[in-house]
Amino acid sequence: MTPKERVYATLQGKPRDRVPVTPIFMAWAAHYIGRAYRDFYLDPAVLSEAQQAVTEAFGVDQISAISDPWRETEGYGMKFDYPPEGVGRPLGHVIQEAADAGRLPRLDIATCPRMQHRVQSVAAMSASVGRTHSVLGWIEGPLAEYVDLRGMQEAMMDLLDRPEMFMVAARTILANALAFARAQIKAGADMIGVGDAAASLVGPELYVRYVLPLQQELIAGIHEAGAAVKLHICGNIRAIISDMARTGAEVIDVDWMVPLDLARAAVGDEVTLCGNFDPSAILLSGSSQQVAQAARHCIERGGDRFILMPGCEVPPGTPEANIRAFCPSQGCLITEDLKKS
Repeated sequence: MTPKERVYATLQGKPRDRVPVTPIFMAWAAHYIGRAYRDFYLDPAVLSEAQQAVTEAFGVDQISAISDPWRETEGYGMKFDYPPEGVGRPLGHVIQEAADAGRLPRLDIATCPRMQHRVQSVAAMSASVGRTHSVLGWIEGPLAEYVDLRGMQEAMMDLLDRPEMFMVAARTILANALAFARAQIKAGADMIGVGDAAASLVGPELYVRYVLPLQQELIAGIHEAGAAVKLHICGNIRAIISDMARTGAEVIDVDWMVPLDLARAAVGDEVTLCGNFDPSAILLSGSSQQVAQAARHCIERGGDRFILMPGCEVPPGTPEANIRAFCPSQGCLITEDLKKS
């Protein structure tokens, strides 16, 4: 069974030879090939090289184009300071007042360098390993992108005091996100990750009223374009996870602070869960044995439709032995557990 076959057998509830493993590698992957994180997210060749290197070295089942949150945001005209390590720092926000929400442009992906770079990375990874591995493209979700363009505090206040401002901006954001997803699917992505982290902060009432319908529309459009969807809302999602299952996403990422048995009960048996041991206290700071124990705990509670990964990104500085402890490569400490289906 190829890694790609393994992933899709899991999504379809069919027999598989083992539990798929799909860690989120970003800065760690850059450092693995001796490059700075800034090189990874600004140079499409470095990103594809780094992701292919960790995919091969650790035997993971999906290669990913995730890199940083600013690709679409820069397309809208925002400027950033990009340090060698860490994500870029915004030098101001595009949406400063209500009228700006209606001025957001429709983006031409081909003329937005950082968006085009992701498409190029997807194409390179697809050409290299797309026949055997799932290729994950990535876009920002509607609320996350609004936060990026507006600022966190201002965006949260808008949802409470003038949600119409968010909704005006969201129509353009949604159209551009879908165009970006389509470009990556055309380049070879079979699955699109939708990162909408800010949604974990708004509570179930605002999520259902304003965010869920947008995510449903976006995900339906991605399905129509021919790809599966992975919904990534990091943070404590226990108050909204049952509603997240209504988005239509095949995969829901679950961060470490939400117990997997609670998540499974909330979403039912038809959704694939992905997660979720603590990437900091366990993966970064724990021993290899602690990582393996935490991974076993996840496998026991995730159900048949389950993919193993840390709750979020593999932190920079994580010992390689700790990654090998749960990845299906040489030195894996949970080999027999991975074979459970």
